[in-house]
Amino acid sequence: MRALVWEAPRKLVMREWEKPSPRSDEALIRVAYAGICGSELSGYLGHNALRVPPLVMGHEFAGEIEALGVGAKRLNPDLAVGLPVTVNPLSCSGESELQRRGLDHLCPSRVLLGAHRPGAYAEYVVVPAKSVTLLPEGMAVRTGALVEPVGCAVRIGELAGAVAGEACLVIGAGPIGLLSLQILRRQGADQIFIVDLDLERLAMGADLGGEPLDPRSVDVVEMVHEATSGRGVAVAVDAVGTATTRTQCVAATMATGTVVLSGLHEEESTMPAADIIRREVTVRGSFAYAPANFRAAVELLANGEVRLDPWIIEAPLAAGGEWFDRLIEAPGDVSKVLLDPWRI
Repeated sequence: MRALVWEAPRKLVMREWEKPSPRSDEALIRVAYAGICGSELSGYLGHNALRVPPLVMGHEFAGEIEALGVGAKRLNPDLAVGLPVTVNPLSCSGESELQRRGLDHLCPSRVLLGAHRPGAYAEYVVVPAKSVTLLPEGMAVRTGALVEPVGCAVRIGELAGAVAGEACLVIGAGPIGLLSLQILRRQGADQIFIVDLDLERLAMGADLGGEPLDPRSVDVVEMVHEATSGRGVAVAVDAVGTATTRTQCVAATMATGTVVLSGLHEEESTMPAADIIRREVTVRGSFAYAPANFRAAVELLANGEVRLDPWIIEAPLAAGGEWFDRLIEAPGDVSKVLLDPWRI
């Protein structure tokens, strides 16, 4: 089969790759669409320790079942060859306390497709049968490829807590920021500020109901405090992950408010600890999604309650390297790039 292989920082190459065969507890998926994630952009640059070349990345995807291992239906009785599916790319290889609490994504034995094992930037990918989710009747396979990032936003909303009638801040108008904005709005947030350096992405945030702030022309923290009569926001979400954006989130948040850190652009950075302590600000990390969040994401997309259209780009898998570079340098009005292994 053909696969897009990450071989070194800023080097993605189309290669002939061995087509995998499913083991007893696995399913073989014919990939239809695979999205580009921000964590993969970091990996592409060599900034993400989780990913080691040579590697077939890709963990946001949908397709159809090509083949099933002999024990797959015992683990997931609804599976059948030819059905359209999406896949939770995070799975646990053993039981743990966290898994028993429904937090599989935090399990010490977690395995991520496209990082710990080959992912979906290929014509076919093998996955654990228990991780496969059938797409609801009528849902386009293209939409199924968005379940994973929507699940991330659902988790952010869950950790944000009660926001009804409150002001919130989202820094970063990439896919996770745009989806988080919609989740917070759905949870009743009254006012949501959206921040990004890219004016076209800011425009997308405004179209989805956010109040855009360009950090190159205004002081974000000052503007937030002015708009909230000095109170600050109840919840701030950092969907970028730099020392600057993390500090801005803390400074813009009200005393006893909550900061949710999701972006991983910088794995380490300073934080204003004294300010956090003196104003009793709660800082929470948000990593991926629990299985329940993934299921909720399927329902939200099936009901048309969140979207990344009309800014989704479909591109051939072979053009993946070019799109990685564009998304890093100047993404513009692109909310998500979906790579198609079968498009020439």
